[in-house]
Amino acid sequence: MAGPSHDPALYRPRDIVPVRRALVSVSDKTGLLELGAALAEAGVEIVSTGGSATLLREAGHTVTDVASVTGFPESLDGRVKTLHPSVHAGLLADLRLEDHERQLADLDIAPFELVVVNLYPFVETVRSGAQGDDVVEQIDIGGPAMVRASAKNYANVAIVVSPSSYPAVIDAVRSGGTSLVQRRELAARAFAHTAEYDRAVATWFAEGTLTEEDLPAHLTIKAERLATLRYGENSHQRAAIYTRNGGHGIAQATQLQGKEMSYNNYVDADAALRAAFDMIKPAVAIIKHANPCGIAVTAPNALDPIASAHLRAHECDPVSAYGGVIAANGTVTLKMAENLKDIFTEVIVAPDFEPAALEVFRAKKNLRLLQLPADWQQERMDVRLVSGGLLLQDADRFPDDIESVAKDWQLVSGERPADEDMTNLIFAWKACRAVKSNAIVLAKNSATVGIGMGQVNRVDSCRLAVERAGDRAAGSVAASDAFFPFADGPQILIDAGISAIIQPGGSVRDDEVIAAAQSAGVTMFFTGERHFFH
Repeated sequence: MAGPSHDPALYRPRDIVPVRRALVSVSDKTGLLELGAALAEAGVEIVSTGGSATLLREAGHTVTDVASVTGFPESLDGRVKTLHPSVHAGLLADLRLEDHERQLADLDIAPFELVVVNLYPFVETVRSGAQGDDVVEQIDIGGPAMVRASAKNYANVAIVVSPSSYPAVIDAVRSGGTSLVQRRELAARAFAHTAEYDRAVATWFAEGTLTEEDLPAHLTIKAERLATLRYGENSHQRAAIYTRNGGHGIAQATQLQGKEMSYNNYVDADAALRAAFDMIKPAVAIIKHANPCGIAVTAPNALDPIASAHLRAHECDPVSAYGGVIAANGTVTLKMAENLKDIFTEVIVAPDFEPAALEVFRAKKNLRLLQLPADWQQERMDVRLVSGGLLLQDADRFPDDIESVAKDWQLVSGERPADEDMTNLIFAWKACRAVKSNAIVLAKNSATVGIGMGQVNRVDSCRLAVERAGDRAAGSVAASDAFFPFADGPQILIDAGISAIIQPGGSVRDDEVIAAAQSAGVTMFFTGERHFFH
C-alpha cells in the first residue's frame, strides 16, 4: 500500500535543523562520552535507555529515561522499550507540515532532531560461535525501527548509526544544527546499516535450515566504496574498489607506500595471493596480467627463506617479471628488499615487512607496498558477475593434508618417486591451480621453470611451457590442470625430458596418454581432481 500523498505546496523549507532533543541508545559505546558531553554543553535534552543512560549519568550528564517519555516501563527483559507512539511520533513527525506540528502539540509529544542508535551485536555474537537462543536474543527490533523511522524523516531528523559520524555531528550541533545534505547522507548510511543487519540475520536463519550440500536460495552482497580509482582496465573505463563487510583480503590490505593502486594492480595482487598462499613453506609468486611468471618456495637450508623463494621465482622468467606484482606468504626481509632494488616492480603484498626492508623500499617512491590484515584469510566462496546475475561456487582450495591425499593418487605409469620428487610433484600441482587454463607448469626443486597458460588448446600450453623452460625442462616435472585429450601434449613434454607428469585423468583417450608415458619410462599420476581457473 502506498504512503499518504501530500500537496507539495504545504511543505515549508527546512535546511538547518537546530538540535534540541536527542535520542541515544547504542550497543557500541565508542565515543559516547565525548558525544554526550558535547550535547550537554549545547543544552540538548538527552533521552536514553539502559546501559547508554547509565554511562551518561555516571559521567555527570542529565538523562531522561525513555520510560518516563512513554509512561511505560521497560518490559520482557528489555525486548520492549522504545516501541511506543510517544517515541515514534517524535521521530516521524514531518515538521515542514503545519498539520504534523499541530498533531504533536495535541498529543503533547516533543520531536527529536537527533537520533544516535547502533544495533545489538548480532554479527559479533555469531562469529563468537554462539548458537540458538543466544544468537536470537541479539536480533535487534526496536533499534532498526528507530533507525528506519529517523532515516525516512531525514528532512527533520539526523540519524547516526556509527561512532565515525560523531565528530561531524558534534561540529554541526555546536554550529547551529545539521544541514539537509548532512542528514540525507546520514540517512543513506542508516538504511545501508539496517539492510546489512537484516541480511546477516536472514543468512543465519537460512544457513540453519540448509544442508551442507545446499547453496543459499537468496544471496545479498553488500560492499562500501573504498576509493575511486583513476580508471579501470583501460583509461576510458571508470572504476572503484569496494570493501565487503566481513572481508579479510586484498581489499582490506593497508598501503604502506607508493602510488595510488590501480584496477589492474588490485587484480594482479589478488592473483598473487592465490599463487603464494597455497604453499606451506616460505613462498613467493610473481604475477603479470593475472598469471604467474614465477612461483617458488625457499631452497633447503636457506639463510633467508623468503629472499631465497623470491630469487627462485624470479629465475623462472626474469623478462616477464619486469613490472610484475609480487606476493610473499611471509615477512619481507631486508635481503629480499635488496634483491629487488634493481628490479622494476609495481606492487609487493605480504603479511609484514621488516623495518630495514621498508627503508630500502623508500628509495622506490612509486613502489606500492600492501600489508595484509592480521586476520587475512582465503575466501570460502567464489563469486563472479555475469550478465544479469552472478555465479557462486565453493572456492577451489587444497586440503591442508595434501601429502596424505597424494598417497591416494593413481600411479598409471612408471615407478612411484622418492619423497623429494613427490614433494616436487605436489608443488607443481599446487602451482598449477594459480595459472589460467589451459595450464601447464614445469617445476624443479619446488620452483617453476616454465609456465604455459591461457591457451585455447593444451598442446600450445605444453609448447609454451617447454619453450620458456629451455634447458631447464630436462629432469623437471609437469602438472596439467585438466586431462590431456590426446597424447600429443604429453609427448611434447616427454621429448623435452620431463621425468614425471601429474594430471587429473578422465579422458576417453587416457589409455593412449598412459601408453606414451609408459613407452618413455615417464612416471604419471592421475589425481582425479581438476583445477580449471578461468
